[in-house]
Formats: sequence, structure tokens, C-alpha cells
Amino acid sequence: MTVESPVADSFSEQNDPATPSDQAALATVLKISELFYSLQGEGLTSGLATVFVRLTGCPLRCSYCDTSYAFSGGEFRTIGQIINQVDAFQTSHITVTGGEPLAQPDCLKLLTELCDRGYKVSLETSGERDIAPVDSRVVKVMDLKTPGSGESHRNRLQNIPLLSHDDQVKFVISDREDYRWAVDMIDQHRLNERCHVLFSPVFGVLNPADMAEWMLADRVPARLQLQLHKSLWGDEPGR
Repeated sequence: MTVESPVADSFSEQNDPATPSDQAALATVLKISELFYSLQGEGLTSGLATVFVRLTGCPLRCSYCDTSYAFSGGEFRTIGQIINQVDAFQTSHITVTGGEPLAQPDCLKLLTELCDRGYKVSLETSGERDIAPVDSRVVKVMDLKTPGSGESHRNRLQNIPLLSHDDQVKFVISDREDYRWAVDMIDQHRLNERCHVLFSPVFGVLNPADMAEWMLADRVPARLQLQLHKSLWGDEPGR
């Protein structure tokens, strides 16, 4: 189950091992929609205990978006406060997500600070922002927006050559047209030779069994991904 952070927002410099040069980064402020502990529901670490740091704000408006509550609101917290909260959960996997986390440029500082502390960090990004500045230790889980999202024109294809073998590209698929488009993108950019490829049916819209049959028939070099957290908790926020 999801657990809210038991740590207050105050950040204690007395207990912080950071060097003076780190202090400016720790004092940097980000707007956070929510911070919670749950099971990872997607990707290659699905099922593992993970702390999620969800940043506020997103320039996209995908038709299937299930986190529209993160478009606005939230609370300002320093990176030091965020790290204190993350530390309290005593788990190694951290996912920074949104919204679109890279819409807040100082997200880059948070990612680096988490990596410096030995966390296994993943970034969930829409692929609309440049991923070149992201710390190389971060696993990038990048969407390529399908036509059904209404935002496929926002895909930043220049990001594709920046992906490594540890990274993941996700296609959220609503129908047969989206599926064919995704298969064509794999072939065109040889994505399966570059990184892991995930196909995720839109929850409640496309029958996963149908997409499984398509993938088997076409021998698609991708992984079918179901959203574990939705099977467990539905659309409840903070899961």
C-alpha cells in the first residue's frame, strides 16, 4: 500500500553530509505534487518498492492522461527537504515523475543529488523535453506519444540517439492505429537495438489480450506492459 512520508519538511543541515558546494543544490526549490512510497507499476522494475517524487506541471495534454491533478497545485520544497523525505523510506529505488518533471529545469539537480547518494534513479519523461542534460546514471523512461494521445507532434525525436541500453521507451497504445504507428517507429529508429521497448495499452480502453495477439502475430521486439498499480488500486492518486 502507499505510505505518505513520515518526515517533516524541515531539512537539517546538521545531519547532512553534503559538502559546501552541494549546499546551493540542496537549497534549490521545486514544486512537488506528491511524494509517496508504493510498488512500481510499470517498466522493468515493476513490482519493486519505490519512492515516487511527482513534480507539478506539464505542457502536454494527452487524451489518456491519468495524472491531470499534477498539472497545477502542489507545494514548494527544497531538494534537501525532498531527500530527507526519500531517505526515511529506506528503499533503493526512486522514480522522479510528473506531469513532466523536466518542465522544472532544476529537476536535473534533484536527479544528480539522488544519484550521488547511491539511489537507483529513474526519470519518467514525456519525451517532449531535451534529455541530453540528464545525469548519465539516471534510467530514462521516455514516452513516444502515439497519434491517439493527441500529442504525437510534440515528440522530440532528437532524444532517440541519446538513449542507452539501460533506458526504456514506452508507447501508450489506444487502438490498432496507435499499435501500427508504434511498430513503424521501432523499425524506423531501430529502437529495440538501442534500448528496452514497452507497449502499454490504455487502461480500460484497449483490451490487453488483443494487443498481445497483435504482438505475437507480428513478432514485435517489445515488452507488453500492464499497469500493476491500476490492477491493485485503480485510478486512486498517489499509488
